[in-house]
Amino acid sequence: MGETAIAEKMVQGLGRLDFLVLGVGLVFLFLIAYLTGRRERDTGDFFLGGRRVPAIVACLSFVATEVSAVTILSVPATGYAENWEYLQFFIGSAASKILIAFLFLPVFFKLDCTSIYEFLRHRFGPATQYAGSIFFFITRLVGSGVRLYAACLGVSVILGWGLPQTLILFTAVSIVFIAFGGIKAVVWTGAYEAVVFFLAGGLAAAFLLTQISGGLSEVHRIADQAQRLRIFDFTLSLNKSTAFWAGTANAFFIGLAVFGTDQELVQRLLTVKTRRSSQKAILGTILTALPLLVLYLGLGTLLFVFYHQHPGLALPEETKKIVPHFVNQVLPMGLKGCFLTAIILASIDSPLSSLSSSFVTDIYRPLLKKSASEVHYLWASRLGVIGFGIILALIALACQPVDNILWFAFQIVSITGGSTLGIFLLGLLTRRGSNGGNVTAMIVGAGAMTILLLLSKDGIFREQKIIDLAWSWLIVFGTILTFLVGLVLGWGTRQEREIANEPSTKSPPLKTWLPEDV
Repeated sequence: MGETAIAEKMVQGLGRLDFLVLGVGLVFLFLIAYLTGRRERDTGDFFLGGRRVPAIVACLSFVATEVSAVTILSVPATGYAENWEYLQFFIGSAASKILIAFLFLPVFFKLDCTSIYEFLRHRFGPATQYAGSIFFFITRLVGSGVRLYAACLGVSVILGWGLPQTLILFTAVSIVFIAFGGIKAVVWTGAYEAVVFFLAGGLAAAFLLTQISGGLSEVHRIADQAQRLRIFDFTLSLNKSTAFWAGTANAFFIGLAVFGTDQELVQRLLTVKTRRSSQKAILGTILTALPLLVLYLGLGTLLFVFYHQHPGLALPEETKKIVPHFVNQVLPMGLKGCFLTAIILASIDSPLSSLSSSFVTDIYRPLLKKSASEVHYLWASRLGVIGFGIILALIALACQPVDNILWFAFQIVSITGGSTLGIFLLGLLTRRGSNGGNVTAMIVGAGAMTILLLLSKDGIFREQKIIDLAWSWLIVFGTILTFLVGLVLGWGTRQEREIANEPSTKSPPLKTWLPEDV
């Protein structure tokens, strides 16, 4: 179909049908939140949903949080501008989920954790718990600020709004939504969001295929000639972030850090009744996330071929805006509303519940208010949602200079994620470690990775980077460094549980921490 025919059908902005689709989508969202989020009696309901969530719902919610607005907007942009090498990351990610299912989750269920950083308190003492929780705050706030920025950027382009107004609106909606319903509302609506993500991506891809002359065979020919379909890059180099070795190692360690030591993701796995249900949920995400990732990478390839065949159509100034630009300029009425609904749902699915749960469980209750009622802690949790919502909006606003949102989000996790992961592995795999030594190890690991990242960037200390090192290796090195420093500083020390009002006892043998079926 030529540019003239497409231009005649193009209607910029949203029509009544789009607002109808959007309205129906949001009504379903809040209806699900209301029905599932009523009767929050205590923090056990607010943070764990009473452990009554079905495994399939926890699985879909996990996937919705895993993909977020970064997948919906930035993965197609990467497929459009680069290739399919991002798919290599799935191999390491899937391997990390298997390890988490059989190493991490049994311990969290054995200790009946509300916040996974309670494990660090049981294993090492309160100082390590506080440090783990603080590192989570830093990593999740910055990482989720990037995700919120990605979602609001897409919405602002489609609706023609300014970014600040969009941020204010969706931050307010997220605060009200999560403060009311707690984790049950988050998990059930997350499952609904995952279904919408599949629907929106599938409809957009189907529409693009109808607009590309020659169908799939022509898509393959054009994309292959432009090297847009390359998946594997087995280059033996430390300075190529998307090479197979760097990408797989990075995805494995980031997967362990995000899926196993990040309260936002793990919290969904703790809402089910048993350990085995939790293991089924995370293993199920492997089969669910792969087709979704392929769908949105494919959407990027289809966009590349579509604009290649129609060079007369306008393109956005920045590649990161290619998806919302296409939605606004090309998608027909109805489909605009469907895709916009997916983006908005991705922006509402925020980490406010997990941030609040970690703050109340790991910081507020043990340090600031030890003997209050459950009603008091429930209100403190809701106030925490408000506070963290405001902080997230400010961070998202500061992300405007970011070019490639996808890689930037990974770099954030790579700096601090290794520190938390290193200490968790130290606790799970060894009998070593000390409170003070662990905190030192985490600071050393994060500080060293920050320096390495800066040294590998052009224009930081001098015009050209000082070392050739891909950021993909940062979380690998950071995890190993933190683990080794913690091991050395804890060598020969007598492990003690330093929990308030409890006598110090010798640390349990290693076999008591490892799951029985490993």
